[in-house]
Amino acid sequence: MASAPTILASAPRHSALLGVGGYRPRRVVTNAEMCRSIDSTEEWIETRSGIVQRHFADEDETLTVMAAAAAEQAMARSGTAPADIDLVLVASMSDLVQTPPLAIRVAHELGAGRAAGLDLSGACAGFCHALALASDTVRVRDAERVLVIGAERMTDIVEPTDRTIAFLFADGAGAVVVGPAREPGIGPVVRRAYGAYGNALRMTGPWARQGPRPWMRMDGRRVFRWAMEEVAPAAGRALTAAGLGPADLAAFVPHQANLRMTELMAERLGLGEDTVLATDVVRSGNTSAASIPLALDALLAEGRVTAGSTALLAGFGAGLNFAAQTVLLP
Repeated sequence: MASAPTILASAPRHSALLGVGGYRPRRVVTNAEMCRSIDSTEEWIETRSGIVQRHFADEDETLTVMAAAAAEQAMARSGTAPADIDLVLVASMSDLVQTPPLAIRVAHELGAGRAAGLDLSGACAGFCHALALASDTVRVRDAERVLVIGAERMTDIVEPTDRTIAFLFADGAGAVVVGPAREPGIGPVVRRAYGAYGNALRMTGPWARQGPRPWMRMDGRRVFRWAMEEVAPAAGRALTAAGLGPADLAAFVPHQANLRMTELMAERLGLGEDTVLATDVVRSGNTSAASIPLALDALLAEGRVTAGSTALLAGFGAGLNFAAQTVLLP
């Protein structure tokens, strides 16, 4: 009997973040403006969420436009040309155009003609899932440079008069370039889905030719409890999987869902005062898959963290699902 043929595989190597970029829409929406659409007060919104303002995209600020702008910034900062990109991964839950994939539209917009493109729908955890995929792709030498983008127009899927969540969600895009490195720059991912909790954050129905327009709905209390009980410990496991402890962290960058949630997670992780907490939710709102790369972009732009320092990322949201990993900042 003939032996089975051997499949050749490249020797693994390390991966790292090479550059970060972000795009926030032009229109800034304050809590006072939000209160014109929902039955609420500025004080109630800020006390409940920590949010002071957010950005809403205009008609010309499409997902493709925002994602490409964030990607261009990340590429410029990493010295990456469009021709260098082998793969574009876009995490989004708000793309109303099913095909062609958003990632391919973005690659075309960037002039990355040799890049493959793939969309991921992991909701607010989507960016971390995509980052793990990009890291593995680079490590096994299937790509040299991968663009990972989180891009959302949440205003397209959130009912503007829904007082329970309309003040939370916003629009924007963030991106990173992932490439090979001499030392590990992206740690192991810890991830899981809880399908039994799926109705805690869901659409009211499918997109259909006829019938009422579907909107997103969220049981905020249920999501909050789940995040505290499951996501915070998972973030700790991601830290352990990378061989690190709380004292090794320069920054904690969770999904920017709610300021109080970020603070409680930091407490449960036992993070000290020296660890910088990403609080971009205060001025950008909850941008779902875009929130973590936007928060990274803000931390670096403000000089609150330095290149080479360690950050713990933790994305979580609809599904319910989470993904977390540690990274070295570019």
